[in-house]
Amino acid sequence: MENIPAKRFQDLIVWQKAHELVLSIYKFTESFPKAEVFGLTSQLRRAGVSVAANISEGFKKKGKKDKVRFLNIAQGSLEECKYYFILAADLNYGNDLNLNEKAEEVSKLLESYSKAILNSVS
Repeated sequence: MENIPAKRFQDLIVWQKAHELVLSIYKFTESFPKAEVFGLTSQLRRAGVSVAANISEGFKKKGKKDKVRFLNIAQGSLEECKYYFILAADLNYGNDLNLNEKAEEVSKLLESYSKAILNSVS
C-alpha cells in the first residue's frame, strides 16, 4: 500500500475515527437526564469534540513538536472521555462498551501517529 501524505485533516484515519467517536458520544448522551444538559452531557460532548478538533488543529502546524503537542492534548481529552464513560455508567445513565472500544482505537492511532511524526525525516 502506498503511503500518500494526507492533504487535509479529514484524510487522516485518526481524525475519521475520532469524528466517529464524537458522533457516538452525541448519540449516547441524548438519553441523559435533562438535569445533566449543562453538566455531564456538556462535559462529555466538549471533551469528545476536543479530541477531533485538536487533531485538526495540529494537522496544519509546521513543526513536529507543535504537531505532537496538539495530538497529546487530544489524547488528554480522550482520557477525560474515558472517565466520563465510567461516571455515566456509575450514575446509571448508560454503559456503552462500544464507546470504550472506539476510544481505545483512537488512543492507539494517536500514539502511532505521534510516533510517526517524531520519527519522520522532514
